[in-house]
Amino acid sequence: MPGQHSSHKRSIWLPAAAVLILWLIGVMIYQTHKPLPPGLSYESPLYKAERVHLWHDLTYQDGSAGGQREEQILPRILQIIDESRQFLVIDLFLFNGYTHKDQQFPAVSRQLADKLVAHQAAHPAMEIVFITDEVNTNYGSAPNPLLEDMKKAGIKVVMTDVDDLRDSTPAYSAVWRTFIQWFGQSGTGWIPNLMASGGPDITARSYLKLLNVKANHRKVVVSEKTALISSGNIHDASAYHSNIALEVQGPIIGDILQTEQAAADLSGAGPLLSKQPVFEQNSTKADGPLEIRYLTEGKVNKYALEAIGSAGQGDTVWMGMFYLADDDIINALLTASGRGAEVRLLLDPNQNAFGRDKIGIPNRPVAWNLIRRSGGNLTIRWYNTGMEQYHTKLLFVSKASGNSIILSGSTNFTTRNLDDYNLENNLWVGVPKDQPLYSGLESYFNRLWNNEGAEYSLPLDDYLSDATWLKYIVFRMQTVLGFTTF
Repeated sequence: MPGQHSSHKRSIWLPAAAVLILWLIGVMIYQTHKPLPPGLSYESPLYKAERVHLWHDLTYQDGSAGGQREEQILPRILQIIDESRQFLVIDLFLFNGYTHKDQQFPAVSRQLADKLVAHQAAHPAMEIVFITDEVNTNYGSAPNPLLEDMKKAGIKVVMTDVDDLRDSTPAYSAVWRTFIQWFGQSGTGWIPNLMASGGPDITARSYLKLLNVKANHRKVVVSEKTALISSGNIHDASAYHSNIALEVQGPIIGDILQTEQAAADLSGAGPLLSKQPVFEQNSTKADGPLEIRYLTEGKVNKYALEAIGSAGQGDTVWMGMFYLADDDIINALLTASGRGAEVRLLLDPNQNAFGRDKIGIPNRPVAWNLIRRSGGNLTIRWYNTGMEQYHTKLLFVSKASGNSIILSGSTNFTTRNLDDYNLENNLWVGVPKDQPLYSGLESYFNRLWNNEGAEYSLPLDDYLSDATWLKYIVFRMQTVLGFTTF
């Protein structure tokens, strides 16, 4: 009978559908909360240091055609390479020369690759290791010629396998893990490259993996002499971005190498260095005036909240940030302002990504919400970007008494960056007021905030409008669902 046949089909499919739904829910919960691999979310012991160096890149408008550029970070990285003799371990998120067809940028990635190849040839006994994210091979769609050249020169290249990290997009994670991941990404690309139209075409499977957004987002250069922790990538389309970097020496280098080994272990890369490294301790003293601590992944969140939470009457919370979107950080800023701390946020307006227009999410709706909730008690300015980004990730809590706190590195203040989804790295510094690092940070922020010598920053209203509340709704929907690129 027809009715009996359809009833029988329902009796089969309904339980199967229920099992599939339960399975997908289970996969979603596990993949977003599973234990982290060993060695991640790390905080080093507290060390004393004699000094910490501050470096910056700045693109700014001074009335001249095209504006001005101050570049310190890449030149310092090239010096670190020149000065190294035992080993180099470099971990960079973006490292490629792909751009949109109508754009031209300095070939900084080629410059670094050629420098490393030449250094390996000049010092063949040295061990050089380069760790990076698979975004640079378009998730397996095409080999990266820079990385291939480095491999041929004898440099150990480690492509980080981030599959064992937690997934940050719950709804998509279940679909990806159940139906898609098993097919891999390799193959000949055929879909235009949306990240860089001048780059290689991408396979559908690579795009599907990209949607399960997570990354090795770290940025660090380590030798036996020194370690530089940066917010900047060595990436052609990012060459004009404004960034910040801190450089340290001493036994903390051992902790940095330990965390890089943990990143390499995700890919089964084996030991990064064949022998126990020996590093110089020329700027580390047991009674040095500075305190330093190295942090990765979620430990950055712990110390960011602790630093903001320490600010009160007479203190100033400075923040220079590319992406600000994490609710705990936002609430901590409002609470600090309520305690009497002066809160000053210098944010990127999120108006472009590698020369393509964006709609200002997350920073513009977050700024609108912060001003509304604080009653105007905290102040926000926008970095005056052109075709570049204010890519800095920097927190500076200037204390009226005791050590002030600096936190800087790869980590945007978003849930994806702070809650153990990406690989991230930051340096925490406790600094007295009489130290050059303190005066350097104070000068940096005052220069940009007060437009000393150029129009570095713009008033809040320049990037807010009567429709910003609509962007706030979109922002909230994105964060609830996890469908974000920030």
